Amino acid sequence: MAFVAVALVFVGVAARRRTVAGEHPANEDAEERARTEQEFAEAEAYEAKWREEDKERYHQERFP
Repeated sequence: MAFVAVALVFVGVAARRRTVAGEHPANEDAEERARTEQEFAEAEAYEAKWREEDKERYHQERFP
């Protein structure tokens, strides 16, 4: 059981490193990094707004 837990932690850490490396290339400077972070924040805000609007539309639908 401990072997499985250690393996899962290892896989999680490796996946997180790949995600961070994919979001921020090694040759990216501070300005590009800030722009990338801003774009992610805008995308997350848009997604939250869309989810709220979708939730409202769902409650307004009438089912036959």
